[in-house]
Amino acid sequence: MAPPQPEQAYCVIQPAQLAFVSYPYEWCFSQLQDAALATLRIQALAVDHGMSLKDASAYNIQFHYGRPTLIDTLSFEAYREGQPWVAYRQFCQHFLAPLALMAHTDVRLGQLLRVHLDGVPLGLASQLLPGRTRLNPGLAMHLHLHARAHRRLNSKKAQPGRGGMSRTALLGLVDSLRSAVEKLTWDPQATPWSDYYQECGYSSRALEHKRRLVRQYLQALQPRAVWDLGANTGMFSRLAADLGAHTVAFDSDPGAVEACYRACREAQQANLLPLLLDLTNPSPAMGWELRERASFPDRGPADAVLALALVHHLAIGNNTPLPRIAAFLARLGNSLVIEWVPKADPQVQRMLAMREDIFDEYTQEAFERAFQPYYTTEARAIIVETSRVVYLMKKVAA
Repeated sequence: MAPPQPEQAYCVIQPAQLAFVSYPYEWCFSQLQDAALATLRIQALAVDHGMSLKDASAYNIQFHYGRPTLIDTLSFEAYREGQPWVAYRQFCQHFLAPLALMAHTDVRLGQLLRVHLDGVPLGLASQLLPGRTRLNPGLAMHLHLHARAHRRLNSKKAQPGRGGMSRTALLGLVDSLRSAVEKLTWDPQATPWSDYYQECGYSSRALEHKRRLVRQYLQALQPRAVWDLGANTGMFSRLAADLGAHTVAFDSDPGAVEACYRACREAQQANLLPLLLDLTNPSPAMGWELRERASFPDRGPADAVLALALVHHLAIGNNTPLPRIAAFLARLGNSLVIEWVPKADPQVQRMLAMREDIFDEYTQEAFERAFQPYYTTEARAIIVETSRVVYLMKKVAA
């Protein structure tokens, strides 16, 4: 049977192309919170128009031009009076449970979404949350009592319920969830890298020189898509975004990503997406046949990669050989703006203070040799008042 033609359809929906697909386990606290509130706003709006969301998966939300956006139009179904919200439990598992765990237990528990693709089980969340959350009306009702009711429903003695829900009660449930989500807070200052730029050891003159070099190299490349690896709070990511590139700022520190996202939201910077990512354990391919969620490298390559003050953390902090670092970065980007931090640098010396220096191959010559099979060096410059070097490299033609 031939598909209907546009002139035969009541409405034709033509989705916009996403610049980058991200996943809930890569979002910071406020991103997950904003996605949750967007889902609830959409549900309330849908009910007002005689529709309802039949699922409330966090994977139905993507950040498009800086805003959480529903991408699954097939989630809508006709609302039937008296029907409860069938996506209620899924919303609690995908949004409320991880947010509560991040706010009240440990922000790193957001990574449970990487293990539980259909959201954090309510019974698990109830066990992990501190006892004081049982005194919180929203969390008591939507998590603790909800988990107990779900256990009863799954028991052999459970009887199927016949209860309904009026339209007013349904909207009241949505409003109660919104209140519970909005009241959850988390302080990004609690993590070690959130104030990196205040303690990184650069003088103001050196930092400004580094900014000029990075801007100059990006202007020469004119990339449409930039990945900033180890972006911290996004100082250099914003340089790329201000030049018009869609920029993804990756960092492993939840506080740094949170601070970057809040700054982007306040400034309404639409083409900068901060994400949580550990380069030593990046997001893998996941789901059915490992094809539902793409791995981090499979979502590239980017036109350009920023790897500033990063190599020493991988090579010395994580014992990764320079040739392996070069090969990995070559998978990610067609061009590279990368910073070499020598062993004599105070930051590297601090890293070596608590361990034996076994890194004889960590030299500038070995660094350049490691990248030579993949990139040609177009430019390099020493940052003033430091011994650090910033390189502009372009991919060797295949």
